[in-house]
Amino acid sequence: MVPVTALWLPILLAAVIVFVASSIMHTVLKYHNSDYHQLPDEDKLLGALRAAGLKRGLYVFPFCSHKDMKSPAMIEKYKQGPVGMMTVLPSGPPVMPKFLGQWFAYCLLVGFFVAYLTGRTLAPGANYLAVFRVAGTAAFLGYGLGHVSDGIWKGQTWSPTIKEVLDGLVYGLLTAGTFGWLWPR
Repeated sequence: MVPVTALWLPILLAAVIVFVASSIMHTVLKYHNSDYHQLPDEDKLLGALRAAGLKRGLYVFPFCSHKDMKSPAMIEKYKQGPVGMMTVLPSGPPVMPKFLGQWFAYCLLVGFFVAYLTGRTLAPGANYLAVFRVAGTAAFLGYGLGHVSDGIWKGQTWSPTIKEVLDGLVYGLLTAGTFGWLWPR
């Protein structure tokens, strides 16, 4: 068993490596650019949304209670469409430093739990491949598989969902390699 306190270096370094890799994947490779679409007649729709006074939150449309879901009126609304979910952020330009700070904190959090699980599973001196397997599996769970629920429940198309899962696989492999490399001997 290895205490989490003995794994602060792989936690920190894995977070830095994943942060840099994700920055490269999103700014240099740009394969996520096709995941986002402009609203048709955006100015008109934004005006209508502004007039509605939307606040930050997740909105479902058409909205109904669970018991009304099968009513003829609701079924007709669903048939007419559109049907969707919409996330509304606070007004103003994107605050990239805040988002990047939160992403780095998330990378540290994943690293902490990878360290906890791997440290409870393996002893000091465990071979590289054993550490790689446990750490990689845990990191992939943290970075990758959670995105599948967006495709299931939030209507996200499968193309960006699969890209996010593959990104999570890369982040998991990088984390696994870092933990295997820096595992206490």
